[in-house]
Amino acid sequence: MSEKSGCLGMLLKLFGIGGQPMGNGPLSYRLRDEFLSAAEVSFYHVLRQVVGERVTVCAKVRLADVFFVERPNENAAARNRIAAKHVDFLLCDPATMRPLAGIELDDASHARADRQERDAFVEQVFAAAGLPLVRFPAQRAYTLAEVEGKVSVVFGDGAQGGRPPTGFPTPPEGDHAQEDNGPPGNAGQEPPAPIASQCPKCGIPLVLRTGPHGNFYGCSHFPKCRETAPVG
Repeated sequence: MSEKSGCLGMLLKLFGIGGQPMGNGPLSYRLRDEFLSAAEVSFYHVLRQVVGERVTVCAKVRLADVFFVERPNENAAARNRIAAKHVDFLLCDPATMRPLAGIELDDASHARADRQERDAFVEQVFAAAGLPLVRFPAQRAYTLAEVEGKVSVVFGDGAQGGRPPTGFPTPPEGDHAQEDNGPPGNAGQEPPAPIASQCPKCGIPLVLRTGPHGNFYGCSHFPKCRETAPVG
């Protein structure tokens, strides 16, 4: 019995299963000395000077945390394609943390055929979702002028002159409404009839919801998708 258990244990360890249980000794995790490369750190500090407090800069963000796949049951392969990919920097609205643009630094590895294929796919993802993506060559140092030049194209006048970013959609009025699929709270009133129209972003039916300002139709993917439509 012990021999079988030993063989099973070795087999499980090959697949990363059944390792040392928690509480029976220290885990084998260690802090990496380099979260960002030297080029990424240099770029980050220059970027922060360009955008100031008007934009929040996030580093190494998974694409799966930025985008979602419509009809996930039908598009599992598409969801898997973004699960392990990330964007080097994500620029967000500081008040809502709504993504505004992505930034990629391209080092020498991006000249490989597999990396070029990956980069083309990531660009297609950003384009399909309507989110700008800016590319910079990876280098040891950056100047304010070169970073500001490309970022200002994305933000219009927003990255310069102390003005907030412009040209990006604001959340709809029902954006922060609480999800409620039940009938409206006013007794004696017939709830609006469901509509068959689909979400323009996801292509799935809108559903009836109730928010602080009354009834409205919202995407079934809420809160991943916040598209809304008025009732009536």
